[in-house]
Amino acid sequence: MTVQVTLRTMTPAQYQAATEQREAESVRVLSRLMPEELARERVRRGSARFLPDGLDTAGHHLLTAWNEAGEAVGNAWVGPDPAQAAGNVSAGWLYDVNVFAPFQRRGYGTAILAAAEALIVDQGWTALGLSVVGDNAAAIALYRRAGYEVASMSMRKTVSGV
Repeated sequence: MTVQVTLRTMTPAQYQAATEQREAESVRVLSRLMPEELARERVRRGSARFLPDGLDTAGHHLLTAWNEAGEAVGNAWVGPDPAQAAGNVSAGWLYDVNVFAPFQRRGYGTAILAAAEALIVDQGWTALGLSVVGDNAAAIALYRRAGYEVASMSMRKTVSGV
């Protein structure tokens, strides 16, 4: 059975909760590479840079995904590809996507991704890019099943005593 979702603009409370979750996860990932306080500051600067007006940032869609039963099942943040020059955007970027814990492994990730892709088409953009943390096997599998291909790859190894 294929699940369907409807994407609606987040409420201020949903935006606050999504921001807290996104920033905490980003700090967790970056803290592998740098001291936690530096990671926290980098994440704060990133939020201020990409969402200077928060929920009202022009060109960005901060969305809650709702299932057919009227339950909030996840969220997504879609906006212009940050690698493209302002005013010359032909591609979107999936900055963040989440399926809430009670709804995971039930097809909602695929449904949210498909709804985000439909939004990209509605915007007149021709592609959707994203980044994924290398150890997030579930997300990587989802994106591969949906037809996403690796466009670039960054790798890192911690060495000591060399």
